Amino acid sequence: MQGGSKYDEKLLQNYVPLYVMLPLGVVTADNVFEGGEKLEKQLKDLRAAGIDGVMVDVWWGIIEAKGPKQYEWSAYRSLFELVNKCDLKIQAIMSFHQCGGNVGDVVYIPIPQWVRDIGETDPDIFYTNRSGNRNEEYLSLGVDHQPLFGGRTAIEMYSDYMKSFRENMADFLEAGQIIDIEVGCGAAGELRYPSYPETQGWVFPGIGEFQCYDKYLKAEFKEAAKNAGHPEWELPDDAGTYNDKPDSTEFFKQNGTYLTEKGKFFLTWYSNKLLMHGDDILDEANKAFVGCKVKLAAKVSGLHWWYKHHSHAAELTAGYYNLKDRDGYRPAARILSRHHAIMNFTCLEMRDSEQSAEAKSGPQELVQQVLSGAWREKIEVAGENALSRYDAEAYNQILLNARPNGVNKWGPPKLRMFGVTYLRLYDELFEEKNFNLFKTFVRKMHADQDYCPDPSKYGHEIGPLERSNPPIPVDDIIDATTPMKPFPWNKQTDMPVDGAGQFGLLGGLINGIKSIFFK
Repeated sequence: MQGGSKYDEKLLQNYVPLYVMLPLGVVTADNVFEGGEKLEKQLKDLRAAGIDGVMVDVWWGIIEAKGPKQYEWSAYRSLFELVNKCDLKIQAIMSFHQCGGNVGDVVYIPIPQWVRDIGETDPDIFYTNRSGNRNEEYLSLGVDHQPLFGGRTAIEMYSDYMKSFRENMADFLEAGQIIDIEVGCGAAGELRYPSYPETQGWVFPGIGEFQCYDKYLKAEFKEAAKNAGHPEWELPDDAGTYNDKPDSTEFFKQNGTYLTEKGKFFLTWYSNKLLMHGDDILDEANKAFVGCKVKLAAKVSGLHWWYKHHSHAAELTAGYYNLKDRDGYRPAARILSRHHAIMNFTCLEMRDSEQSAEAKSGPQELVQQVLSGAWREKIEVAGENALSRYDAEAYNQILLNARPNGVNKWGPPKLRMFGVTYLRLYDELFEEKNFNLFKTFVRKMHADQDYCPDPSKYGHEIGPLERSNPPIPVDDIIDATTPMKPFPWNKQTDMPVDGAGQFGLLGGLINGIKSIFFK
């Protein structure tokens, strides 16, 4: 018992902490925290609703805007002080990408101008599609180890930024207020290529395009092909354009290029480059935060469209080499395990039945595959919804994924996510009807227990971050591509927000009566 809260110690083992993502522009593009009474009231209302903390983007384009190694953290310190005043924990995202150009982006925060200036004379620092269109959202992984930025490589810039964060936020880290460092590894902060940019005309459910046609990645591919005994192989020229469907391309059609020796070689190279990129950044993150009582995390994107097509085209263009006979996600989980990091996955709220048939979407099967693979690699999994939702169906789907086999009345459940982050803090959330349902959602995430300020009580004690394990041999990473049967999922959550289920028999009875009289 703590602060008047009462817990069933056994049910508490089913508790899944819930965080809320703060607005994208909570610190302005000009590095000002306007804060104000409105945000403070909203944070206090969220705290009263029982949430465990907040997640916030810490934008590279804001902090290091004035020049190389000229970091300005004061606005974020003011924000963190307010969050601390409201008794909420912080998940901080190292956001090395641009805000603007992705679904839900309502503000524009580019990467630092002095970095973009280098791109004026060397546009190949940016991801490039086959047509030569550059994407300034995030630096190409082809420059990870190229000293083009005042003598620094991209990886060194990310490393210096994270070290500065640790130095300047040391008091928040030592106090245990910052509990999670999510390391941005690509567009939208996700470990992926920017294969479906709305800024270049992509619309759902286009297959997207490969993004490896900058001179640095082109040269790396040619070298890899030559070393494999095929100097004649080139990057794909038959994979279509952003809004194509798989069957209209030579690459993704039935028995297409993706199944040939050349296609498999390319897809292996393309996906492995992404994995190594994540590995390198996470290694630097681990060095920066080793010894701190925090968890590291990286986000993997929920590319659910064309999941039920034989080619998995949208996943392939984003760098996830995932097919019926090849797991494209477990290798990422194995990389994360080396750095003691959590996998954060999206689209937790989506159901297959809500998607258009033409897109051959499979969000439920995708979530099941990715979460199962991560758990088999013995790492923790967190997640978030992809789109803003305020309805019972979305909340219930998130609850199902948070505890796929339900609550265990007698102790820890068989499967449980490490945490869920709800997108996002908008004014709509606080409308009476929406907020009442949200409060119920928080309660159900907590297995009908009061807010618990001590994570060790539900098995989440956060010790000092240990140094990363040695690099994983390529053969061991490839071994993780072997498909494994996903864990079984219940059909629906046993703790729904609208009453029905194992723990809401009265609500279920009421809903049953309603269904008789209100058909």
